[in-house]
Amino acid sequence: MTCLKKITAALTFASLSSTALAAANPLSVHILDLQSGQPTAGVTVTLEHKKGDDWKQLSSAVTNAQGRIAAMYPANTPLQAGDYRIVFKTGEHYARLKQETFFPEIPVQFHVEKTDQHYHIPLLLSPFGFSTYRGN
Repeated sequence: MTCLKKITAALTFASLSSTALAAANPLSVHILDLQSGQPTAGVTVTLEHKKGDDWKQLSSAVTNAQGRIAAMYPANTPLQAGDYRIVFKTGEHYARLKQETFFPEIPVQFHVEKTDQHYHIPLLLSPFGFSTYRGN
């Protein structure tokens, strides 16, 4: 029984630690499939920051089983004001499903002015349309 308590305590601590780390990150994303109503796992998402006329990639991650990336901004880096772009690589997702799509990538450009806030960008996705907004 002692071993079971240790395992339970370790899992609880690990869960709380990852939640705390994600909460400290200023940017998260979430993808929901409008056809099925389910989260969209396995989609590569990149974050880019605009420098002059060019975009510089800051990070890349893949959505988890809940369709989320809780910490999209580079760790231990303060959020800077400016223009950013999230690019959802949806073509790869639909290719795995062997399903046609009109949007192989969905770039979402946004502006950060208040660097002390959390920015959440959900994507509501279907093969021939999408919607996004600033979530919380």
